[in-house]
Amino acid sequence: MQNSSISEDQSILALLKNNDEQAMERIFDAYYPYLVNTAYHVLMDGHQAKDLVQDVLFHFWERRDSLTIESGLKSYLRRAVTNKCIDQIRRKKRFGVAEEFTDFNQASADVSTQALMETSDLKQAILAAVESLPERCKLVFTLSRFEDMSHSEISEQLDISKKTIENQMTKALKTIRLAIQHYKELSIFIIAYFFG
Repeated sequence: MQNSSISEDQSILALLKNNDEQAMERIFDAYYPYLVNTAYHVLMDGHQAKDLVQDVLFHFWERRDSLTIESGLKSYLRRAVTNKCIDQIRRKKRFGVAEEFTDFNQASADVSTQALMETSDLKQAILAAVESLPERCKLVFTLSRFEDMSHSEISEQLDISKKTIENQMTKALKTIRLAIQHYKELSIFIIAYFFG
């Protein structure tokens, strides 16, 4: 099923590169509500979420000639939206903090560097937590969050029940939350980035 989905995505991308506006309309109809929901869970603002997703899709269309997507269109767009959400939050936070300093540019650079370091550390903590999971639990989690497979697809591929999948996902998320609890508010945005 996953391979079929990726094959369909490649067909749509080929149409986009031929300036097929209907292909873009198909992408919009299929993913816009999902992407707005993803953005809303990070920004907690409906208007901002819609504006941001429209901006991402507009730039996606503008870059159609140079796009290379291997992980699946839905996963690619989700990451693009979440990355933009995180950038927007960082930018607001950076400017807010920087205004308290005389040297605006230096303050902005310092906050930006710190944010990048915190993000890098948090990503490593999340990946380490995933690696520490029992083998079956890690496999289910990876297929769900990194391969963007539905519970039905995982159930079919691994020949296990959806209830088992839900239990494994609950266990995985609990382990990850414990591993990153000391990162405070930054963890919310990176959880959305990896697992939203």
